Parts: sequence; C-alpha cells; structure tokens
Amino acid sequence: MQLFVGLGNPGGKYARNRHNIGFMALDRIAEDHGFGPWKSRFQAEMTEGRLGGEKVLLLKPMTYMNLSGQSVGEAMRFYKLEPGDVTVFHDELDLAPGRLKVKTGGGHAGHNGLRSIHQHIGEAYDRVRLGIGHPGRKELVSAYVLHDFAKADEEWLDDLMRGISDGAPALADGDAGRFMNAVALRMKPPQDTKKPRQGTDKPKEKASEPKADPTPEPDTRTPLQKLADRFK
Repeated sequence: MQLFVGLGNPGGKYARNRHNIGFMALDRIAEDHGFGPWKSRFQAEMTEGRLGGEKVLLLKPMTYMNLSGQSVGEAMRFYKLEPGDVTVFHDELDLAPGRLKVKTGGGHAGHNGLRSIHQHIGEAYDRVRLGIGHPGRKELVSAYVLHDFAKADEEWLDDLMRGISDGAPALADGDAGRFMNAVALRMKPPQDTKKPRQGTDKPKEKASEPKADPTPEPDTRTPLQKLADRFK
C-alpha cells in the first residue's frame, strides 16, 4: 500500500494558491483514476483507489500547512506504513514553473509542510517537487506562495497535472523514471522531425496553358490603300 500526500491549505480562498499545487495534483489523480469519494479522516481529506497493481491512499491534510505532519503520522500509524511508503507532493520555489523532480530523503529547505512531516515521521520519504518559481527576494516569498496562479500559468499547470496523472501508476509502482517521462511528454510533446522526401511533398506547379492566338482584325482598306501601303 502506498500513501500519496498532497500539501496545501484548506478552504476555498486557498484553492488556487501556488502553495496548494500538491492538493491540485491529488485531485487530478483521484478524478482521472476513479478513486472513491473524499472522506474526513486523520485530520485530513482521504480517498483510496488503485494505480496499476497498487492500492493507494490519497491524503490532503486539513491542519494548515505548518501542521501537515500530524495528519500524515496518524495515517501511517493506522495503516502500519513505513516512511518509504509515503510520497509527498509539494510546491518547490527552487524549480522553475512547470518543472518537476522526484527526490528521496533530504532536508526540508525551509518548507513548513515538509518541516512538520520531518518532525512526525523523519525524512526518509519520497517527494514530488513541483516547481512554482521564486519571486526573487526572500521577503516576497510568503505573499507569492499564498497568491493564486496567474492566468498565464494555466496552460502549463494543466499540462503538468495531466502528466502527473498519466504517470501516477508508474510512481506507485516505484518507477520514478517512467513517471517523470510521462510528465515530460505532456510538457513537451514530441515533434515530427521527419523531412519530406525530395520531390514528394512540394506543391506541383500547374502546367502553363497555351495562350490562344488573338483573332486578326478584318482588313477594311480599299484596294488603292493596299497598293499604296506596299510602296511605303
């Protein structure tokens, strides 16, 4: 059994915040893969289903970001899971918007949600780092992550969510490479690089149509004029 955790803040006013991209990822997986209805459990919203051959629990902590670890710890203890069974989807300031990386273990880099999870289950869990970019200055970070995605972000954000959903069965199966490849195919679809064979795809030039000879005008000269013109 796998536990996929999405990080975010509860409530409609936060729903489209950059900080809630983890919630968005789980919502897309649940919708596309036919998971059951969301239920309130472990101070969270939870649903379960299958991804490939794996049973997977999706968990969205409702404790606000900086207490996310409480919910994750409760669910882990109830289902007798290990940190290695947990994958956390979270926003990542240090990646450009639309970039994604999978990581196992390591520090929390100041992310309040990860900091809380570290405190409750340690650091030996997997993370899917979802790039949102950086506002440029540290003092702008709080307002930036708690602000909605811009309209200009909607296209790549939708592609990213689709890619995560496409690759979710591979991620549940432990194949991070195949998961990231599924995301890459959505973000940068392959282009047809075949060059047309010479002479096959060029538009054919229309054969020039023969021009009709102009109809000669009738000769209205008198015989005397015709004779005079011969000696000019």
